[in-house]
Amino acid sequence: MGLKKRSKVSAEFSMSSLTDIIFLLLIFFMLTANFVRVDNLELPKSDSKTVAPSDVAVAIQKDGKFLLNGNEIPLSGLRGGIKRAISESENRDNATLTIVAEVGVPTRKVHELMKIASELKLKAILATQPRS
Repeated sequence: MGLKKRSKVSAEFSMSSLTDIIFLLLIFFMLTANFVRVDNLELPKSDSKTVAPSDVAVAIQKDGKFLLNGNEIPLSGLRGGIKRAISESENRDNATLTIVAEVGVPTRKVHELMKIASELKLKAILATQPRS
């Protein structure tokens, strides 16, 4: 009896060429990418006439000073000061922090303040300028 052997087809896939291609694409995209640099913050303009309720207001001046409800406070004491102001307010559960940044304030200062609001589980509102 002459039985024929069946040849099996290999189902393997070579990954070495795929990793080379992915590596080359990664290098290509890294070299051609544009890096965005954000320097200063300019407040957005708004047509809205409604004023959001605010329990605590923090102003950031262009020279880097922070004002908590009109009183100057250093960045190191800002978290404790906001916490104290919230505990003294009537609306402790749904407290709102309003961030008022002057034109030209570095974005990282606003980010630091938003990070503090997030850690304290507060709603943060960025104040806008009215359109002229």
